[in-house]
Amino acid sequence: MHMAEITTGAPHRALLCSDFALHLRAQRGVSEHTVRAYLGDVDHLLNHAVRHGVTRVDEIDIAVLRGWLAAMANADLSRATLARRAAAARTFFKWATHTSRVATDPTLRLGTARAAGSLPTVLAVEPVTRLLDAARDRAADGDPVHVRDWAAVELLYATGVRVGELCSADVDDLDLDELTLRVVGKGDKQRVVPFGRPASRAVRTWLQTGRPRLARDGARGALLLGRRGGRIDQRQVRTVVHELATLVGVDDVAPHALRHTAATHLLEGGSDLRTVQEILGHASLSTTQRYTHVSAERLRSAFELAHPRA
Repeated sequence: MHMAEITTGAPHRALLCSDFALHLRAQRGVSEHTVRAYLGDVDHLLNHAVRHGVTRVDEIDIAVLRGWLAAMANADLSRATLARRAAAARTFFKWATHTSRVATDPTLRLGTARAAGSLPTVLAVEPVTRLLDAARDRAADGDPVHVRDWAAVELLYATGVRVGELCSADVDDLDLDELTLRVVGKGDKQRVVPFGRPASRAVRTWLQTGRPRLARDGARGALLLGRRGGRIDQRQVRTVVHELATLVGVDDVAPHALRHTAATHLLEGGSDLRTVQEILGHASLSTTQRYTHVSAERLRSAFELAHPRA
């Protein structure tokens, strides 16, 4: 493999990025969203290197990497963005070293840019109930899209799945006798998550009265469909959640907030961390543990409001 030129438009650069994308998909099993994000991050790094006179990937050293991160920090990019871009650079150079595209990995000396430990957005039970009730009431008009929206938000909250996992689910992934949904998470790992009777009612209504009216030949086995009959995409689900939140006066909510909310409510209801970890599909228990901090903060707020000696 020739050491790739990384100037804009260089054929070796395009091949390098294409090979890296294949590695991410085939070897690491990451989602398409992550592939696009990592490719964008690496492209951003390569452009920075070229602007500073570095024209080959094997010439990128620790000074270039530190300058790249410093430039982003000076541009007031969030710590989360810096952390993700540093992670993308590490993944890229580990692969490039392993495949002999570079002799040494310059990221081995790169410090870790940790994301700020912000807590996820979590809703109380009452606003979630209002949002779900609004979806159910809107579905009463018989519009198959509204019925689908009701099923989607009920499943998001009941199962705590990621929006991408829900959009990728098929009808065959449902077990309406056991009330479970099989999803494929990060790293192509499958898991089966339970849901309750309210979600079951919404899903059954969708399958009986909504989906048959939207399904087209291209839908195949997709569980949730768009108005044109194809598999729904994540943007449509995000739009639905935002619309319903606005309708009932709930601020700052997205599909992922329903996942955070489900996790927190499970813990507050007595579920143990390991069970919640399995439901959410977290590889590390430490990721799940942040929801204990959310619960603690909610308890502290309630205590300060209600206790005479707070």
